[in-house]
Amino acid sequence: MKPTLTLLTVLLLAPLAARTFGQAAPRTVEVATKPGGKWTARPTRTLDDLPDAGRIPPDAGLSRFGGLTSRKEKATGYFHTAKIDGRWWLVDPEGGLFVHRGVAGVKKLSSTGAKAAWKTKFGTDANWSAQTTALLRAHGFNGLGAFAETEPFRAEPQPLVYTRIWNFMQSYGKKRGGTFQQSGHMGYLGDCIFVFDPEFETFCDKHAQQLAADKDDPWLLGHFSDNELPFPADALEKYLALPATDHGHQAALKWLRGRHGADATARDIVPADLPVFQEFMVERYFRIVSAAIKRHDPNHLYLGSRFYGKDVRFTEVFRAAGRHVDVVSVNYYNAWTPNPERLSTWASESGKPVLITEWYAKGEDSGLGNTSGAGWLVKTQRDRGLFYENFTLGLMQSKVCVGWHWFRYQDNDPTDTKSDPSNRDANKGIVNYLYEPYAPLLDSMKRINERAYGLVEHFDKH
Repeated sequence: MKPTLTLLTVLLLAPLAARTFGQAAPRTVEVATKPGGKWTARPTRTLDDLPDAGRIPPDAGLSRFGGLTSRKEKATGYFHTAKIDGRWWLVDPEGGLFVHRGVAGVKKLSSTGAKAAWKTKFGTDANWSAQTTALLRAHGFNGLGAFAETEPFRAEPQPLVYTRIWNFMQSYGKKRGGTFQQSGHMGYLGDCIFVFDPEFETFCDKHAQQLAADKDDPWLLGHFSDNELPFPADALEKYLALPATDHGHQAALKWLRGRHGADATARDIVPADLPVFQEFMVERYFRIVSAAIKRHDPNHLYLGSRFYGKDVRFTEVFRAAGRHVDVVSVNYYNAWTPNPERLSTWASESGKPVLITEWYAKGEDSGLGNTSGAGWLVKTQRDRGLFYENFTLGLMQSKVCVGWHWFRYQDNDPTDTKSDPSNRDANKGIVNYLYEPYAPLLDSMKRINERAYGLVEHFDKH
């Protein structure tokens, strides 16, 4: 009687067979979308999976800003962008090609426990900024993303390259009325931002005056105007659903009648109207805000408003923004591995490079509930690090991404019930809420970050 192989036997022998014939089994990480959710094995590429990984040394010969001294473009004294041989780059103030590796939300928590831990560990802003700068630099980071407490860090002898976020629409909304807090961002009635208010343009010019204070600082990469604004596909219908006295309703009706005649109403909308109005509305926002920013700070990059959610699917959004921004910024969630076609579309439709401004995974071993936040759930801090490696390798391979900002510096304090609903109990940080680093995550970050330029060269050769 011939022996038979059971399914269990086959599964047990498969890894051995793969090694025997020189084929490594694909690396995977168990991933879920929420606590209690189904765990799914996701293919995960790391530095060790690259064919020449052992021959990619840490980057050397960097400028004081962290750019390459061996590959240079024209130096302007400030950061700018360049597309060279099919790849987008940032260019540092001295002309060195540059990839921004940053962490967002580098600021102190205000909860009682976090304050006590900060006082014990640091005591002063100067000590905190010095030790945090050292921690970031030791793990290959060269910058600060949005929502950073920048002033102490700017005082460092060699600062990190930083960004600023100014919340033009959010600030106008607080003055005007009609906004409310949503999970992770400000909400607007009917998802209609106030871009058609005649007062908005005047407000933006006045609001942008504060940018002039930093206009001569070479360490400033650029400005974000807002965070996660709604740019919905059905914006035309939403604006027409506002009260007839609302400026948004009036602007949408005028636009509709310009296409369908003086008696047109919402009933006359056809599907082809929706993407055209969406692009019209989005461009109006970026035109107004960009003009205000460049009027008061002509030296630095306009990094746009940080896109998120369904908005990243619409070519109209990127096409409209690209006419006015220097870089398109995306909070990139729901992707374990970056989608190369999507990245390419963002860049081709906008005509600008891409900056990934939020993404993260949360570890079950942190002891936090992880019920809040949009990032993936994984089992360990090591898995968080593997996600970092997998995601950044995809970004660098794309040729359109000029940097990324991990979200964020510090875990949420679960005892702080006054925080944003998206920031209640999640393991997002490179340090916990008591300022203790997550070494396995940081080890993976260091492996990638300190080889970023070598990895770019590797992908360009292959």
